[in-house]
Amino acid sequence: MIRFGLRCSQGHEFEGWFRDGDSYDQQAASGSLSCPVCGDNEICKAVMAPAIARGRDAAAPADPRRAALAQMLQTMRKVQEHVEKNFDNVGERFPDEARRMHAGEIEHRDIYGKASPEEARSLRDEGVPVMPLPALPKLDG
Repeated sequence: MIRFGLRCSQGHEFEGWFRDGDSYDQQAASGSLSCPVCGDNEICKAVMAPAIARGRDAAAPADPRRAALAQMLQTMRKVQEHVEKNFDNVGERFPDEARRMHAGEIEHRDIYGKASPEEARSLRDEGVPVMPLPALPKLDG
């Protein structure tokens, strides 16, 4: 196994493990590599220092928390992208629209919009199913 430092076109750096150098080349050429932060498929090798073994405990393993955080961020971005692409943005009207759908006054459809924490709590207390979306900044490369 070989570890490469990688970078996406947005400047995010991460690492990847490959069977050998050819495996990296094949995956990079096919576009099957993606940034765990933003999902970008333009990946190249980053500059990295060679790992030199100095003894049994000289090489510290990569921080698994950092990898888990990057994976979670990528998943949250995918959820946000799906909602923005497939749901109707009703903006500030969200609490009223959600209540009207729940009461059967208007036809049900998938919506998203803005609600204060108090409005969201009130909707939940009324039995209206609501779920907050993570507030993630746009990646405008």
